[in-house]
Amino acid sequence: MLQPVMHVLKQKSIILASGSPRRKELIENIGLKVGLCPSLFEENLDPKSFKNMSDFVEETALQKVLEVENRLKDKGTSADVLIGADTMVTLDGTMFGKPTSEQEAFEMLSRLSGRGHTVYTGVVVKASDRVVKFTEKTDVFFGKLDEDQIRGYIATGEPMDKAGGYGIQGVGGTFVERVEGDYFTVVGLPLYRMCKVLYDMFKDK
Repeated sequence: MLQPVMHVLKQKSIILASGSPRRKELIENIGLKVGLCPSLFEENLDPKSFKNMSDFVEETALQKVLEVENRLKDKGTSADVLIGADTMVTLDGTMFGKPTSEQEAFEMLSRLSGRGHTVYTGVVVKASDRVVKFTEKTDVFFGKLDEDQIRGYIATGEPMDKAGGYGIQGVGGTFVERVEGDYFTVVGLPLYRMCKVLYDMFKDK
């Protein structure tokens, strides 16, 4: 999709306001160079103050971008394109962020077992004064898991830095029976929508 504007994008400095190697890899796989600058935003927004989950994850992604932009500015530098994203797993109206302990990871995965849940990823792309925000949501269905399977997975260490306590692109993918929606939304960066935004931004440059 980006081939017609790739010559323009390759001349731009692109920064991902994230420390996620998974998001970085997704962008590099489509031929773009991207730098990682993990945001220091505390991610302490109250979801109850937002109309819906989309607004919540988009605002969190925006605050990540703005924090990185301001920090770069303080250092006398900048990026041509800043990309921020925030992913949240939800089940029965409850948000499942990154587990803070193995016990919390066990409780999350036990609740996800044998059921479908929804993953929201909000993305913000900022180029100069232009800001585009969007959210994709995908339904993920887990097979039934027993206690040994869950504890064995937690022992790999993979769940501890993943929203919902699992990584679909890793060992956690073995729990997933099916996905309805964009797979990359669950990984943490909806590629199609992000590329569409970048194309629309730079097609007339």
